[in-house]
Amino acid sequence: MILRSARQVVLVAVMVGACGAGSVALDQVPEIPSITPAGFRTLVADSPLPVVMNIWASWCAPCRSEAPLLRTAAAEWAGRVAFVGIDVRDTQQGGRDFIAEFGLTAIDHRFDSAGAVPADLGGVGVPLTYFFWAGGDLAYTHRGVIDERTLALWLDTIAGAG
Repeated sequence: MILRSARQVVLVAVMVGACGAGSVALDQVPEIPSITPAGFRTLVADSPLPVVMNIWASWCAPCRSEAPLLRTAAAEWAGRVAFVGIDVRDTQQGGRDFIAEFGLTAIDHRFDSAGAVPADLGGVGVPLTYFFWAGGDLAYTHRGVIDERTLALWLDTIAGAG
């Protein structure tokens, strides 16, 4: 394979580096419980912690690039911010494989085969990241791949450190 641009080289390096780092055995990933928009609203409203909700799918290349960042943040912010991943328009097997590949076990995942949860929030496409205050009010919506700076800013903001 001949890479024709610096962007392609960077993309391949990121994807190769992310694939093996932090993976877990598939048998450590249970079936992903389904969720509806009403169930999600209840989950967020009942959380005593602020919530970061990431909308992803196993077939989404940009989701793959942000997965290691979200894995690290979920581990670092454990007990201060709840992380919820919503796997949309996917299969259970694809979702479980993705969680295992990227070691995303510190994130509370839900399955939304129809994509109803992000649609209910006005979201289109993947990835999307929503930041909620404790109690369930939406603080910010980030469309597209989230970068380290934006994630850090909004984690500090919703956790009350900013």
